[in-house]
Amino acid sequence: MTRRKPWEVSDELWAVIEPLLPKHERRFRHPGRKRIDDRKTLQGVLFVLYTGIQWEYLPQELGFGSGPTCWRRLAEWQEVGVWEELQRVLLDRLRAADRLDFSRVAVDASHVQAKRGRRSPKVGPSPVDRARPGSKHHVLTDAHGTPLRVSHTGGHRNDITQLLPLVDGLPPVRGKRGRPRRKPRELYADRGYDHDSYRRRLRKRGIIPKIARRGQPHGLGLGRVRWVAESAIAWLHGPRRLRTRWEARDDMHDAFLQLAHCMTLARKIPAF
Repeated sequence: MTRRKPWEVSDELWAVIEPLLPKHERRFRHPGRKRIDDRKTLQGVLFVLYTGIQWEYLPQELGFGSGPTCWRRLAEWQEVGVWEELQRVLLDRLRAADRLDFSRVAVDASHVQAKRGRRSPKVGPSPVDRARPGSKHHVLTDAHGTPLRVSHTGGHRNDITQLLPLVDGLPPVRGKRGRPRRKPRELYADRGYDHDSYRRRLRKRGIIPKIARRGQPHGLGLGRVRWVAESAIAWLHGPRRLRTRWEARDDMHDAFLQLAHCMTLARKIPAF
């Protein structure tokens, strides 16, 4: 059996995505050129995401439409919040399948170099890469390493700035009878998140902070729990388009990041 390529959208996954896309009724008079099928253009976007190819070099023989068409479609879907809604649906399905563990979460961040968008608010000099311009990808995962929430900031921003936005931005996850789940019991993080004020804020939210302290020796055992966040970042950076930031616009880079998050969740659902 031939293995499905990562940019190919299965019928089962498309059945979930299609209802979330905005509808466009074709005009009766002067209809103009027929709109390219959304499923094909989505696969074109995924082809760019996974291969890292430039938009204008998207092979026409694949039948995905032109690169500019796929770019405009991605921008449209990002603007109306398609990926945010898709993440909610996929998280609900994962919880229904008992594949989410909210007993604890882990948070981490990773820097990527930025080739464009140097004047963007979410691009800045990296303190770990000789002040080269870059962005940071932040991720919040469950106990199994499933990404629950992702975001990006400038490379100069401290990791702690995204701790509470990630926690508070977690959508209510349904999929089982009873109240939806949106809050973990414990949160694990490395020394970059060592701030007592944030520990207090987490406790006010009913979350027990398990954050490594600066100056303490290594080998305390927290890394055996936190590694799942590093694993999730590795999955998110599997697509070549996210290993280096090429987008000048913040919203387009975020669109790729959120789409990669969706595809990571989809891979964890057996039916997809």
